[in-house]
This record gives sequence, C-alpha cells and structure tokens, in this order.
Amino acid sequence: MPAVSKTQQRRDPLDTVADQVIAVCDGDPRAAVRALIVAKGLLEAELEDICAATSKGYTRGRRTGRARD
Repeated sequence: MPAVSKTQQRRDPLDTVADQVIAVCDGDPRAAVRALIVAKGLLEAELEDICAATSKGYTRGRRTGRARD
C-alpha cells in the first residue's frame, strides 16, 4: 500500500470536489464555474417549486427568513 502524506490526508473535501468538477469540464475552470452556476439555478428553481407546493397550513405560525430564538 503506498504511503499517503499528511497533506493528502488533511485535504479539504471542497478542494476534492472542486477538482472533480474541473476534471469533468476537461480541465477548464471557466466551464466548471458556468456548470456550477447552472446547477445552482436549477436547485433554486426546484426549491421555489417545493415552497410553492407546501401547504400554507403546514407553514402557519412559522417565521420565514429568520432563525428561531
């Protein structure tokens, strides 16, 4: 089994995911950023659909946009 350096063991998971996204985009960081922006937009649209479909009775009495004290 090959030795793993301490820097490889402590690597930030976000760096690993960022490298994977760039690799999927053939090493083009600009394409990776564009892909992430598109994915974010799709997730926001899905969240809006879910919020619109949520029963108003279920959300009654809940404060939106703020954390509970």
